[in-house]
Amino acid sequence: MKRLYMMAASVAVALTAVVAFAADAPAPQTGTKSDLYSGKFFKSQESITTGAVNGINYRAVAGTLVVHPHGWDDTDQNGGKINPDAKKDESSAEASMFFVYYAKTGVPAADRPVTFIYNGGPGSSTVWLHMGAWGPKRIVTADDTHTPAAPYQLVDNDSTLLDASDLVFIDAPGAGFSRIAGKDKEKAFYGVDADGYAFASFIREFLSKYNRWNSPKYLFGESYGTPRSAVLINDLEDEDSVDFNGVILLSQILNYDLSVDRPAYNPGMNLPYAIALPTYAATAWYHNKLPGQKPKDLPPFLHTVEQFAMGPYLQALNRGASLPDAQRNTIAQQLHKITGLPVWYLLKGDLRIDGGEFRKMLLDANDDATGRLDTRFSGPNLDPLSQRSEYDPQSSALSSAYISSFNDYVRNQLHYGQGQMYLPQAPGANRAWDFKHAAPGARFPSRGAMNVMPDLANAMKQNPNLKVMLNGGYYDLATPYYEGWYEMHQLPIPRKLQANISYHYYQSGHMVYANRQSLKEMHDAVAAFIRANSNVK
Repeated sequence: MKRLYMMAASVAVALTAVVAFAADAPAPQTGTKSDLYSGKFFKSQESITTGAVNGINYRAVAGTLVVHPHGWDDTDQNGGKINPDAKKDESSAEASMFFVYYAKTGVPAADRPVTFIYNGGPGSSTVWLHMGAWGPKRIVTADDTHTPAAPYQLVDNDSTLLDASDLVFIDAPGAGFSRIAGKDKEKAFYGVDADGYAFASFIREFLSKYNRWNSPKYLFGESYGTPRSAVLINDLEDEDSVDFNGVILLSQILNYDLSVDRPAYNPGMNLPYAIALPTYAATAWYHNKLPGQKPKDLPPFLHTVEQFAMGPYLQALNRGASLPDAQRNTIAQQLHKITGLPVWYLLKGDLRIDGGEFRKMLLDANDDATGRLDTRFSGPNLDPLSQRSEYDPQSSALSSAYISSFNDYVRNQLHYGQGQMYLPQAPGANRAWDFKHAAPGARFPSRGAMNVMPDLANAMKQNPNLKVMLNGGYYDLATPYYEGWYEMHQLPIPRKLQANISYHYYQSGHMVYANRQSLKEMHDAVAAFIRANSNVK
C-alpha cells in the first residue's frame, strides 16, 4: 500500500544518535569492530522510553538496524580507508531500517509472541498500521469523510495488539526514517526479491539483538506487504531455517495479473472483472445505488454476487466475440442490478468495467467519485469528463492526520527523529521497483506480472504447521477482498493444508482499521489467531 506519493528525492541523511536507557533494556551494541550492526554509511541506534496502555506496561525502542543487500558477507569486513568496520568495497550499498519495538515488561521473552508489522507501497512507511491499527496510540479520524485539519486527536488505543503480542513496526528501506546509500542503492533494495532479502536480514538481526529467537513469531503485512510476506516467509523458512508460527495478511494481492486496475492492457485475462464484481456490489449497496429494494444484510447479498461473478458472468466474458447479443444484453441487465451502473454504459464497455471507471461512474450524477482504498469515501471529480477517477478521496481524507500525528508522536513521546525528515513513501521507489521475481526452484526471474503464490505455497509445505490468516474489507477496490479468497483457493498446496488458512472480512476498506468497529473486530480475530498458534503453555 500505502501511499503512492511521489516525493522529492533530495533528503539529507543526518542520523542523530539518541540513546536513553530503561532499567530492563539491553544496551545497544555500538562502537566496536565486532559490531555487526555497523557499516560504512550508517550505525544502529535507539531511543528507549516506557509507557502504559490498557493496563499493559511496555518498553518502546525506536531505532535503526543496518542491513546489506544479497551477497554481502560479514567475514569480508577487512577494513576500508574511512571506516574499519566497512566492507572492503566501501561503496557497497546498505540500508538503515527504522523500527519501533513495543515489548510488554515483566514477561519472559520465550513466553511472549513477537509480531513484525509493515505496510506496502511498495516503498511505503508503516505509519498507517502503527497509528491506525496496532500501536499503543491511535489517531482519531472521520469514518467515511475527510478528517478536518489539525489539531488532531491522538488517544490510547483500546484495540492495540499489545495484549496478545510484542510489536515491531518496520519502515521499508528509504521510507520513514529508513535510508539507503551506496553504489546502485535503488537496485540493491527496490525490488521484489531485494526487498524480501532486506526484511529477512532485518528480522535476523533483530532476533539476535533483542534475544527473541525462541519467541513465537508472526508476520503482519498489508497491501504490498502481503506479497512481501509471501517472499519473506519463504526466505526465512527455506533459506534461513527460521520457522514462524503464523502469517497474517491484510488486503491481499499475490498475483498482479488479477488486479482490476486497467486489466484492458492484458486482453484475454477476464478474472479481474469477475473478482472485483462483489466489491462493486458492496459499494453500490453502501451508497444506495442498487435499483429496486436494497438487500438488508451485506454478506448474504455478496455471496450471491460471488456465485454470479464466477459463474454466468465469467463464462460470458470468456465467450468473447462469440457471445450472442441476447445473452450479452441479459448479462448487462444483471450487472445493472448488482452494480447500479447504467445498462448502456455496461454494453459500451463490453461488460468489462475496470476499477477506475467504476469509481468515476457510480456517483457521476453528483460529479463525485468513490475512493479506491475505501469506496465508502467519496469526493468531487477533478475532471467531470474523465474516463476514470484521477485521485483517491480516502487517501486525501486521512493522510494528513496520520503523517502529522506520527511526526509529533515520534519526536515528543518516543524521543526520536529530531533533525530528520519522516518520508511516508521512499522517494523514487515506485518508479525504480523491479517486479521481476524468481519463484522457489526457478533458475531465473519471471518477466511476467509478479506472482508470489508459489512462495507462500512453498513455505506452507516446508512448514506444514504454519498458519495463515487472511483479512479483507468489503469496500477495498485496490485489492478486492474476493481476489484474496480466490488466490488462497488456487495455492499449489495439498488439500489438507487449506485447513491452515482462515478468512475474516469486515465492513470497511483497504485500511480495515479506518472504521473503529471493524478495528475492534479485527483485533479480536488477530489476537485469537496469535494466542491459538503460539505454542505457549
